[in-house]
Amino acid sequence: MSNREEQFTKAAYDPRDARHHGAIHVPIYQNSLFAFDRHDQFDDAMKELLNHHVYSRGNNPTVQYLEQKLADMEEAESAKCFASGMAAISSAILSVVGQGDHIVCVHQAYGPTREFLSSYLSRFGVETTFIDGSSIEQWRGAARPNTKLFYLESPTTSFFELQNLRLCAELARSLGVKTIIDNTWATPCFQNPLTLGIDLVVHSITKYIGGHSDCIGGVVLGSKELIDRIGYMEYMLLGGIMTPQTAAIVSKGLRTLPLRMQRHEESGLQVAEYIGKQSFVNRVNHPGLPSHPQYELGLSQMSGFSSLFSFISTEPIAKLKEWANRLKYFKIGVSWGGFESLVTVNRVGNEEAGEQPSSVVRLYVGMESPKDLIADMDQAWKSI
Repeated sequence: MSNREEQFTKAAYDPRDARHHGAIHVPIYQNSLFAFDRHDQFDDAMKELLNHHVYSRGNNPTVQYLEQKLADMEEAESAKCFASGMAAISSAILSVVGQGDHIVCVHQAYGPTREFLSSYLSRFGVETTFIDGSSIEQWRGAARPNTKLFYLESPTTSFFELQNLRLCAELARSLGVKTIIDNTWATPCFQNPLTLGIDLVVHSITKYIGGHSDCIGGVVLGSKELIDRIGYMEYMLLGGIMTPQTAAIVSKGLRTLPLRMQRHEESGLQVAEYIGKQSFVNRVNHPGLPSHPQYELGLSQMSGFSSLFSFISTEPIAKLKEWANRLKYFKIGVSWGGFESLVTVNRVGNEEAGEQPSSVVRLYVGMESPKDLIADMDQAWKSI
């Protein structure tokens, strides 16, 4: 079977657990602590909190079930789920850097991640250099003797730029630098960075993995050694844990992730191809289109493409926002990855620096018919 086919079985299949009386879904263990019959059992469990059920801030069976499923799909040895994507991202970063260290990060990474690196960590003597990241020479040139982390996001979620994961991982290993990637856009269905040499993978579970816009969560995946280090330090001490209720909701959504991603890929490409032919569009940023400058790189490290992309237009931003207002099927809102299609409009270009201002429209294609979405965009543009 291909990797994409394997993911269907990994997501849907589970051996029955006798403790759960044959229940199809793992039960919600709604409790803060777990009791022991004998004190020696308790003493042994306290020595390895992550390998025993002692206290739900450390290890809850419902959350652990989701972690095991996600690790299997991402081809990781281990995983830890968090209360949000940013809790996962910040904990992963904190696990590998300290005072006086240096980080190299792609400049189009998720906004709160950039703020955490540039504003928050600078208070503790950690410095970050932001680069375009599309060339391995940029990573090599930005590295310093005190560099401890390369932080990647491929594709980025504004302009959908890629980094060569194999080359970045090889360079990092040669320098003794750890690598972390935000893999939310591609999901475990379409990209497995650990198999390409990356050390840690983070996801916003809020997006495609949850898939129904009904929960917030994050996950860090990697080797058992690195995940245990996070588990005993950042996870336990900062306390940004996932609740068992959230884990149960996400576990149900995870069953259909490969099927949903197949639909998202097909619909997203149809809408992107339509948008690329419109007179008000200057450029479409979708790595699944042959027109994308890194299309071949995408094919070499991804097995598919999701349905979040953007386009650049020189039309006035007010006009494009009015276009967005007149869309029927696209809602205006942050986030993405659910069943509903979304649109946001922003300005790019620094006029003070002499750059020509333009507008960037980010589109997320949900589960609606792509024909209906295309007709909707067409009528909205004609109406203005």
